[in-house]
Amino acid sequence: MWYKIKYNILVIQLLPTFLRKRVMIDYLTVMVSPINKLYNEWYQLRLDNLYKIAHTGQVCYLRKVLNDMFDQSLRRIYIGDGAKYKRDYIYTPAEQKPQYLGKIYLHPASDYDDTGVDFIIYVPAELLDDNNYELIALVNYYKEGVKRFKIEEI
Repeated sequence: MWYKIKYNILVIQLLPTFLRKRVMIDYLTVMVSPINKLYNEWYQLRLDNLYKIAHTGQVCYLRKVLNDMFDQSLRRIYIGDGAKYKRDYIYTPAEQKPQYLGKIYLHPASDYDDTGVDFIIYVPAELLDDNNYELIALVNYYKEGVKRFKIEEI
């Protein structure tokens, strides 16, 4: 392809045959090394951008990106649904509704249907300790703008 260039080989091929001596080839290779370094940086950036374009905020792609970045061998990161609980309301006497509540468990506000999070990312504790901010930044890059998430450790 047009973007795969091997500068060391190109220097040798463009050099006339009568000048192809070891000293001349080494000299030109050293002269081309800064261009070769810039090309390698550009090529790696190109591969990174192609990877970013190929993955979206869908659950399957987001899980793959997170596992590729943080847990390559064991792939323990997974994503679950966010809204878990319905709200229990306490009625006033004027509303004339039953006031028996039964057992009520306290949950964080993010665990409820109406104001909670849209998805939960489950991450092993040893990965979460070191990479918390990187994980949040990566999820923010790939998720849709209106989706809310929470990270829980396994």
